[in-house]
Amino acid sequence: MLNGEKMLFSGMQATGTLTLGNYLGALNNWLTLSDEYKCLYCVVDEHSITVRQDPAELRKRARNLLTLYIAAGLDPEKNIIYYQSHVSAHAELAWILNCYTYMGELQRMTQFKDKSAKHADNINAGLFTYPVLMAADILLYQADVVPVGIDQMQHLELTRNIAERFNNIYGDVFTVPEAYIGKVGAKIQSLQDPSKKMSKSDENVNASIYLTDDRDTIIRKFKRAVTDNEACVRYSDDQPGIKNLITIYSAVTGKTPAEVEAEFAGSGYGDFKLAVGEAVADRLNPIQAKQADLLANKDYVDSIIKNNAEQANYLAQKTLRKVQKKVGFPERIR
Repeated sequence: MLNGEKMLFSGMQATGTLTLGNYLGALNNWLTLSDEYKCLYCVVDEHSITVRQDPAELRKRARNLLTLYIAAGLDPEKNIIYYQSHVSAHAELAWILNCYTYMGELQRMTQFKDKSAKHADNINAGLFTYPVLMAADILLYQADVVPVGIDQMQHLELTRNIAERFNNIYGDVFTVPEAYIGKVGAKIQSLQDPSKKMSKSDENVNASIYLTDDRDTIIRKFKRAVTDNEACVRYSDDQPGIKNLITIYSAVTGKTPAEVEAEFAGSGYGDFKLAVGEAVADRLNPIQAKQADLLANKDYVDSIIKNNAEQANYLAQKTLRKVQKKVGFPERIR
């Protein structure tokens, strides 16, 4: 807690290109949180290198993600928006917390098992200790709340366990974070397989709408979206493809599923898919235009990166120095 204001931490990896699912499920909901919390939004580039990355591409994608945060509406004067790699305390605290985390706890992490299966040729130690770095990300800023999806709940529970273990030994050092339970973001599924969530790593380019897709590409992908043979725009689990399109249309227009059903009663799937594509393109166009302006204004973006990293570093060092003293490291001569 900072000056009586509760802290919130969240972030996204600087890999791939954000999808419509990332935007509607998470990023869009972040916009309202700065009214309730002091928010830190991190570009988690250190987590990204558990999988081999092209260095130039990683730098480009990190900058794209940071500018996308701002283009989507996050105010860099009100929120702390920064690169994880620009705050060395993330890695320093992660090492200390590694020494308070048990092998058995990390071996139970389902994401490690899943990613090991996908990257069998590169099962590195960073992939194994990834959840400890995530714990450091959160605990470093004494975060009260963390917005997490179901796939990250196990990691947040580990973070809480580590914080409580450390506090039991050394006293009240870390805030034990809670999961943020607020407005649930729209759950957006793949356009080609509505049984799976939309993913930025999907090999089928037609399965995902990327926030950088142009209008023609967006509409073309929606025209190719999987539907069914019922020829009825109905919000039903029996029609997962159409249900997903209704969810998307509802999220970008603010209409309820029932209102969408009424609007397209008697319409064919072709007309409906075109309408969804146009609505999404209209929603993303101002974000894309804003991001293009930011990317063209290098000095302005660099000043944001510098100023926000300094703010994050200030907060991070307060916690890190306290932890270092607790574990017995010699004080630095200043």
